[in-house]
Amino acid sequence: MQLAHMTWREVEARLAQGAAILLPAGSTEQHGPMGRIGTDTICAEAVAQRAAELCGAVVAPALAYTPAPFNTAFPGTVSLSRPVFSALAEEVIAGLLAQGFRGVFVVNGHGANIEPLEEIAANHPTGAVAIMSWWQAPEADALRKALYGDWEGMHATPSEVAITQALLGALPPGEAAEPPARLEPGYLAAHAGDRHGPPDAHRAAFPDGRVGSHSALARPEDGARLLELAARGVAERFQDFCVP
Repeated sequence: MQLAHMTWREVEARLAQGAAILLPAGSTEQHGPMGRIGTDTICAEAVAQRAAELCGAVVAPALAYTPAPFNTAFPGTVSLSRPVFSALAEEVIAGLLAQGFRGVFVVNGHGANIEPLEEIAANHPTGAVAIMSWWQAPEADALRKALYGDWEGMHATPSEVAITQALLGALPPGEAAEPPARLEPGYLAAHAGDRHGPPDAHRAAFPDGRVGSHSALARPEDGARLLELAARGVAERFQDFCVP
């Protein structure tokens, strides 16, 4: 159930039952020639909503404007500075807790969100805030590795593009039909959490927006499987989170 679709009476009743809440977090940034600008938010919302169906949870409106400074040389990207995002996310999370939700479980879809969200979680009482990126669901992670291997890459990944295809249909691959340059393991380690360079330098290094990810390997049917497995993993973790 989506918080935005509920009445305050319905919310009050759920709070009386001791409900926690799912909070999707994504981004608004380019995702290569065949990936939608809202890919991270679309994936996080879809996984959270399907997980909520599986475990009877409530889903808050998504955090869709987040840090993505490295992609601002690409049209359509809107990036918040990390301090602004941290302040926004903290106020939303604190507001949900103040309303009476017993915990906030963030379903994440964007690498640059992880560190600031983990810092917020650490500043709240143990058990009040948790964060899980959808690709951390064990069965979903195993499937994306089996399907794409090293071609999963770092950005505009075939797994996330596949989920958006399952939800919204596929876009023409265009130049993404050709594989990108492969990333070295050292690059992956050094740039984990979306630690990329200045916008112009980043676009020069990755001119079509993909970062080691062969987006054209995405298929809607695989996206449907990834979505379901990710939602199951999130639902299981959320249910554990809800246990006092």
